[in-house]
Amino acid sequence: MSNLIKRRDATQQTLRHFNGVDFDWDGVTCAHLAHYHLSQMGREVPDIPDFDTALSAARALKQMGWDSVEEMLDSMLERIAPAYMIVGDLALIKGAGGLDAIFICAGPLKVFGWREDAPDLVRLDVDLGQLQGAWRI
Repeated sequence: MSNLIKRRDATQQTLRHFNGVDFDWDGVTCAHLAHYHLSQMGREVPDIPDFDTALSAARALKQMGWDSVEEMLDSMLERIAPAYMIVGDLALIKGAGGLDAIFICAGPLKVFGWREDAPDLVRLDVDLGQLQGAWRI
């Protein structure tokens, strides 16, 4: 199976798994979205520690040795320019309270994930300037 087909299938599976699911600090966050997606892509990733608020998520990041979501992604994946994203890559969008949001690339200038103004998974058309960074899976 070609890499692009694997990426497409893993991305579709992740979207199906989380479609219609509301964000919940107690088990359904962008960290869980990324973890599931990375697993679908055949990557081994560390377990996600328990947290139930933004503050406890930030503490969990620090306990694992990272000061930010960006730093966590940098430690696990190859950073790329957002313009080079392909289906299945990860993107970071500025979030509230110092915790940025991980999104998954669903095609050119398209991502999905959660944001503060909508409880359920959203699909966004993005401007590359909106992205804090991007990582190749």
